[in-house]
Amino acid sequence: MDLSPVKLVVTDMDGTLLNSQHEVSPRFFELFEALSRRGVRFAAASGRQYESIAIKLTPILDELVIIAENGGLVRQQGRELLSTPLDAKLRDRVLHRLEEIPGTHTILCGKDTAYLKPPTPEFENLLKEYYGAYEYVDYLIGFPEEIMKIAVYHFESSEAHIYPKVQPFEDQLKVKVSGAHWVDISDPLAHKGHALKLVQEHLGIPPEATMVFGDYNNDLEMLGQAFYSFAMANAHPNVLKTARFRTESNDKGGVETILSTLLQQLG
Repeated sequence: MDLSPVKLVVTDMDGTLLNSQHEVSPRFFELFEALSRRGVRFAAASGRQYESIAIKLTPILDELVIIAENGGLVRQQGRELLSTPLDAKLRDRVLHRLEEIPGTHTILCGKDTAYLKPPTPEFENLLKEYYGAYEYVDYLIGFPEEIMKIAVYHFESSEAHIYPKVQPFEDQLKVKVSGAHWVDISDPLAHKGHALKLVQEHLGIPPEATMVFGDYNNDLEMLGQAFYSFAMANAHPNVLKTARFRTESNDKGGVETILSTLLQQLG
């Protein structure tokens, strides 16, 4: 496979760049520096909040474009390139529906801070991994601040317990099963594909020179925005079907494997 046309690499975080311990490998940072010297640009695209992505990629943060909140927020060197907040009235309608689903944990994702009701101890432990900044509030319905996304967690299965209940909102909102336990609900244009298209235009790099790595349904649109679209071996069946190519799992360094090949070809 000839990877030499690649000028932009975009990678999802959880299940893709991060291993099962939610770590970025030292090898990735080495490859990043080597490829950057050869003119390759990088972006991280995740359902995570900006702060959570930034913590994982602190050593190279100033050299990255960050696509956060599933594409609802894009920043480069602290400068905002895109913001697509949720309509407040639609947001409250969704929140009313979520209150009817037992076992759910709902988070309102602002640009810099997430908001949620005081959680159970079990869910509080998860928060520290996925959210670098959050606040506890007394209520969510009618919350006055601008919100980018509603993130909903279920300890058993998001696809089985949450998605069927919020699927009727798909005619007005973007509803994505973004992980085995997560569903994300956002503005129809707040998705990684729309955000990546803006980044490509901003950098002057076309889809034919873009490489994307993903593993779950919230990656589908951005996989369609790149010729070099790679599904992780651990990917959801929809992603395996959509991507042109495959690589090894996140725990076997699938992203690094392809980037190593790219580096060899660029010389």
